[in-house]
Amino acid sequence: MANIKNLQMWNDICKDPRVSISKSFLGLRTTATYVPTQSVIDAHIFEYSPEEGRRLRDILETPKEELEKAIGDFHPKDVSNGNYMLEVCLSRDGQFAALLLKQFSRMNYEPVTETLFYEGEVAKAISKLF
Repeated sequence: MANIKNLQMWNDICKDPRVSISKSFLGLRTTATYVPTQSVIDAHIFEYSPEEGRRLRDILETPKEELEKAIGDFHPKDVSNGNYMLEVCLSRDGQFAALLLKQFSRMNYEPVTETLFYEGEVAKAISKLF
């Protein structure tokens, strides 16, 4: 599990009114909580091959109403040193998801999507990818 404060989308998460940030253990531990359900949010980082990354990018560009159909039975396989990197924040109850897809370019991972936020059934559909 990744440290949520080290994610590139950290500022976007902090600005979202649906997310509450708290610090504990002398400020060394930061916890994000999805406010409507009081569910803790966990952060993950996955890397994908160019083929899987392109398909994931296509899925993330799909309108939310068609997202579950676009996902189908796709389950991307995490690789080491992938061309695409996905930052994922998921609430433990599956009601909230935030994603930022980046691609390796110019010796760095550059965002190819904005930070995407999902709630409810759409968030549950997204969480099935992982």
